[in-house]
Amino acid sequence: MERYPGTFEEAADGTRQQERHYQLLSALQSLVKELPSSFQQRLSYTTLSDLALALLDGTVFEIVQGLLEIQHLTEKSLYNQRLRLQNDHRVLRQALRQKHEEAQQSCRPHHLPVLQVAQQRELEAVEHRIREEQRRMDEKIVLELDRKVADQQSTLEKAGVAGFYVTSNPQELALQMNLLELIRKLQQQGCQAGKAGL
Repeated sequence: MERYPGTFEEAADGTRQQERHYQLLSALQSLVKELPSSFQQRLSYTTLSDLALALLDGTVFEIVQGLLEIQHLTEKSLYNQRLRLQNDHRVLRQALRQKHEEAQQSCRPHHLPVLQVAQQRELEAVEHRIREEQRRMDEKIVLELDRKVADQQSTLEKAGVAGFYVTSNPQELALQMNLLELIRKLQQQGCQAGKAGL
């Protein structure tokens, strides 16, 4: 035994890893049965086995958790930006309404129709500006979320997670979302079981 120090420990580690791989693979196969059949068909044994291998050391679970936290922070930030814009628009409308009311009260009766036409044009211009600003904000939000998705895909691809690569194909995105859900469920099961078994 002295000629090959550590051989027994290495073999035991290899056996433990094989057992853990089998446990992860078995859990994945179980979870896949809960998915719609169209996704079940796309998740081959090889894909699930590769996913289980990527999950062996727990790093992918940490990466997914980190990506989830970043996503939540990003969504919260974008939501708050949109709320601020809506609040700015509400204040703008209120100020314009007040300005128009004051102008009408101080206006001579025979000038009122001309003033009202001018105010209507001003109101329409402001409403147009508000719609444009909201549209630009919504586009910015969609682009930012698309960038986050691509970053997540790239991170998971670099981590060697089966099924992940940068794509905007809706079917592939849905498959990746299902894979993330499987990882998340495995993580929850592992936490609930106190990491025993998983």
